[in-house]
Amino acid sequence: MEFIGYLAAFFSTLFCGAAMYITFAEHPARIECGTQVAATVFGPSYRRAAIMQASLAILATITALAAWYFGQTVLWLLGAALIFAVIPVTFIVIMPTNKQLLSEHLSKDSHATQELLDTWGRLHSIRSLLSLLSSILFLYILSTK
Repeated sequence: MEFIGYLAAFFSTLFCGAAMYITFAEHPARIECGTQVAATVFGPSYRRAAIMQASLAILATITALAAWYFGQTVLWLLGAALIFAVIPVTFIVIMPTNKQLLSEHLSKDSHATQELLDTWGRLHSIRSLLSLLSSILFLYILSTK
């Protein structure tokens, strides 16, 4: 059953890599292109990333819970909670900003849109941090076996 823990670490670190890429590369690059371009490409980028990241967060959570359930340390439960937390953070904290950025009524070149994009970048970094913490915890657990 140790293999399940490796899967949890794999899914969590994949999520973390994607989240870090978005936080430190993709979103800042969008911003550099100007507000109108950033707001225009946000939607297609968000839709593609949402499918991938939601799947990875769910798979990481399920496999971490399974590792704990099948007799591994309670730290797997903590890691599962950390990676799972990206889901409610997304829906409760980030989704209001997402909805505004995805609105068909959004003025793509306004100062308000720039502020929304900046806010979104800061909020998304929470997801990056949670996934980093879960990944570090999973790798720590695996390295101390």
